[in-house]
Amino acid sequence: MITFQLNGKPVSVDATPDTPLLWVLRDHLQLTGTKFGCGAGLCGACTVHLNGTPVRSCLTTISAVGSAEITTIEGLSPNGTHPLQAAWIAEQVPQCGYCQSGQIMQAAALLESNPQPTREQIVRHMDGNICRCGTYTRIVAAIQRAATEG
Repeated sequence: MITFQLNGKPVSVDATPDTPLLWVLRDHLQLTGTKFGCGAGLCGACTVHLNGTPVRSCLTTISAVGSAEITTIEGLSPNGTHPLQAAWIAEQVPQCGYCQSGQIMQAAALLESNPQPTREQIVRHMDGNICRCGTYTRIVAAIQRAATEG
């Protein structure tokens, strides 16, 4: 059994140490907000926070988690009231929606470390999180809105 902190609570799972965190979250714990995108850490759909730092859960093995705190989209705000979630709706960001949890988790880490980022800082921080629908302009606008209103 492997025990770690998930969304503020201790959890234990029976998984081999080399199991990617993504599959522990989705298959063992039924937290399906974190998405499988590319499996190579290139798209960002699987982004979660490891002690507040965004990581690609498809590349992070459960053994690498140790006693760290993992936060998923479900733990960001269980009732959907996080300023980024509200801004995402207000700016009509989602189209297909597949990348959105990873995008929001990446953006949340930015706003935690830099509550008033410039447009350039947002673009640089979000680089590497792919939106196949191309809603990048709306993503930036939502982050700017959350920074202003949050």
